Amino acid sequence: MFVPGDAAAVAVGADQVAAAAGPGVIRNGSRGMFELEPLLEIETSEGRVGYARLAPGDVADVLRLGDAHPACVGLVEDLPFLKRQTRLTFERCGITDPQSIDDYRAHGGFAGLERALALGPEATVEEVFESGLRGRGGAGFPAGIKWRTAAAAPAEQKYIICNADEGDSGTFADRMVMEGDPFMLIEGMAITGFAVGATYGYIYIRSEYPHAIRSMGRAIETARAHGLLGPDFDIEIRAGAGAYVCGEETSLLESIEGRRGEVRAKPPLPAHVGLFGQPTIINNVLTLSAVPYILANGAKAYADFGMGRSRGTMPIQLAGNIRNGGLFETAFGITLGELVNDIGGGTLSGRPVRAVQVGGPLGAYIPPSMFHLPFDYEAFAAADGLIGHAGIVVFDDSVDMARMARFAMQFCAAESCGKCTPCRIGSVRGMEVLDRIIAGEDVAANIVLVEELCETMKFGSLCALGGFTPYPVLSALRHFPEDFAS
Repeated sequence: MFVPGDAAAVAVGADQVAAAAGPGVIRNGSRGMFELEPLLEIETSEGRVGYARLAPGDVADVLRLGDAHPACVGLVEDLPFLKRQTRLTFERCGITDPQSIDDYRAHGGFAGLERALALGPEATVEEVFESGLRGRGGAGFPAGIKWRTAAAAPAEQKYIICNADEGDSGTFADRMVMEGDPFMLIEGMAITGFAVGATYGYIYIRSEYPHAIRSMGRAIETARAHGLLGPDFDIEIRAGAGAYVCGEETSLLESIEGRRGEVRAKPPLPAHVGLFGQPTIINNVLTLSAVPYILANGAKAYADFGMGRSRGTMPIQLAGNIRNGGLFETAFGITLGELVNDIGGGTLSGRPVRAVQVGGPLGAYIPPSMFHLPFDYEAFAAADGLIGHAGIVVFDDSVDMARMARFAMQFCAAESCGKCTPCRIGSVRGMEVLDRIIAGEDVAANIVLVEELCETMKFGSLCALGGFTPYPVLSALRHFPEDFAS
């Protein structure tokens, strides 16, 4: 029997269900179908049969009645939400025991590392470049270019940093990897270290993720015990400092070095001068977790998925007012409408969808009239949006978009590191102007003023916080002008 140990499942009673099931239960990772949690799975000759939304008192009847129990949802692999996915990064999540290194190896684990060692560092870097893998946490910068830069930088010491400071609203894929398949992340970091000549790595995990910190810590200890980590390459966990801005790569460097999280000016790039002044690769969890598949199966196998310059798959997180919330991994190119309406099932409230925000609290608000947009970096950029960490938050028609725009400014004001004047002061002035608009004071003039403030923030800030905050404000003004009328 399998009951997830994932934090989302635990939050709705999975620990109690596992205890009721008795000894021998495997605490797997979640499948990402959160509306079914706690989900108990029983192995049969035909596959794993699932029992959804269980309470501890249901377990005895499940064991007695089997698939005649009303909580039975049938073969888990046949559930439409799971069957429609293309799982490359999450192919093992929910299948294996996340703390068993033998189980990981039995399901294809470490094949990528073994092939990288056979190819050599330079060929490994080129394999990642040819795959088209782009950073999965921000603007989609090509991972292979970053790796080439760090590999060519002369230094006795280089570092690999995994950015696991997953702070965007509606995102949970990083946490799911660390809790449900931690050895994959370790393997991805080890391949990266080998490719660019780094001997030490840090995983910077947000402090609000105690389950992930514990899971990664145990997996690192197991990897060391099996000789997979050690003098050639080792990994250390650092808990985050609780600031959203530390998700920006140079602020993260400051935090690891023991200073206040503040953005650094670039150049120099971290690939040249990063942690402790040494060449450093900084990739997020999903980027590094894609690497084992690429090396195990080849660049072409990965690049065959997707569209345009957006290659491979993306673990997309569906959240907010949505019926089928959870993680859906698929190739780039699926439309926003398919994700929200077909896969997500529309709103949980049953009311019409009015807007979705893609890319976290700094992403644009997108109306249903733009649901034809393909999930693609360039398509979203052309529409003044961003994919970011691929979190989609859904709002129904009861939302007030003027207040949502105000929230974006408030968020920036609270989370600004204070280094850049447009971000530090512009966000506060922006809140004041939006308050006047909401109060109906000189609306037309104040709309012009907040637009000018947004343009200043766009080009006057060193990091994404101040630079992207205008996106939700300007998109709300553009697509929902009626909410700003006096």
